[in-house]
Amino acid sequence: MNKILTIIDKEWAEIFKNRLILYTMFLMPLLFTALPLVMLGAMGGQSAGDVTDMPPQFLQLCGELQGTECYQLFMSNQFLLLFMMLPLVIPATIAAYSIVGEKTTRCLEPLLATPISTVELLLGKGLAALIPGVAAGWGSFALFALGAWILVDSPALLARLLDGMWFIAIGVVGPLVALAGISVAIMVSSRVNDPRTAEQITMVLIIPLLGLFFAQIAGVVMVNAGLLWALAGALVLVDVGLVWLGARAFQRETILTKWK
Repeated sequence: MNKILTIIDKEWAEIFKNRLILYTMFLMPLLFTALPLVMLGAMGGQSAGDVTDMPPQFLQLCGELQGTECYQLFMSNQFLLLFMMLPLVIPATIAAYSIVGEKTTRCLEPLLATPISTVELLLGKGLAALIPGVAAGWGSFALFALGAWILVDSPALLARLLDGMWFIAIGVVGPLVALAGISVAIMVSSRVNDPRTAEQITMVLIIPLLGLFFAQIAGVVMVNAGLLWALAGALVLVDVGLVWLGARAFQRETILTKWK
């Protein structure tokens, strides 16, 4: 365990010197938090009659909510998917730089020559990327919850905005998505020599979430607790496979003897 903690300390000391990673960690969570809060504040003063022509798929979410409150809930649920993307973006950026950055600066070879095992090395690097991403996602949601509590006057709307579905998405699906991104980043980073290339390839994982985002806007699907639990179950299986593939793809002997 001490070796893993040492790897985490080393990773954070080196990675957080990178301005791109720092900007990603702080600016993106603030942006993702501000957008739904601005929307809630801007719509709060509208009358219920302003949205009487809402498409039928909006009404599936409303329950006891009426008019503007229903529209606020629907629009807020769109941003839920953005909160789910956040734990993917930050860890993918960190994990991509963690391996490729050390390869380009010739710092990885001495580390691989130490007695640390491949499992300990990858676990340390993975946790060093996972913890900031998940913390950013949870912190952003906490700020959103605080802002919603301040801005929203309706107790019924506030209860729906902070119901169990959000906690499933942020607390369960988000970390699973982050783990998938880290595993892919490790696989890609083991094969390329440019951090930006590794990061861009890893960002392909955002496409399914974007697809779900646009499908919900179009009314094709509605994100609910059942769909999120199904997504979490699928991600568990995907993550197990990706972790195994990532460990297989990371060939320390090849890096030590053949990498140029």
